[in-house]
Amino acid sequence: MRALNPYLNFNGTTEEAFNHYKSVFGGEFQMVMRYKDIPKGEVMDGCVDMQDQEIPKEEENYIMHISLMIGDSALMGCDVPSAMGKVNFGNSVSISFSAESREDADRVFAGLSEGGKIMMPMGDMFWGAYFGMATDKFGIDWMVSFDKNYQ
Repeated sequence: MRALNPYLNFNGTTEEAFNHYKSVFGGEFQMVMRYKDIPKGEVMDGCVDMQDQEIPKEEENYIMHISLMIGDSALMGCDVPSAMGKVNFGNSVSISFSAESREDADRVFAGLSEGGKIMMPMGDMFWGAYFGMATDKFGIDWMVSFDKNYQ
């Protein structure tokens, strides 16, 4: 099966962000791994490569990997340890969510934009979709749409 799964990196707020996303989208965490659970001497793939480096005590509970199932897709993420530098948020990545109805689009948009910034409120677009854009309180850009022609 082919899948496209967004992977989000945070500076210590992964758990808070993913609990928020779970409250918006529902779904269940398929996996939650913390840095303190890594066996000594292991090399980690994906988010970071920390071979020969110790995780600082205050970062042991940081999320090494988390996966939230949303329908048939997974939203994944991790906290980047300070030894790997800081995550710099920007506008180079957006996550597009296709809702099942206008009501679903409104609910998800309201949840994602709460505490964030609305860039384009939900509305009917010339291409036939009901669409809006927001940056959530964690700095992630979201596009929410409902298009009855693509359901």
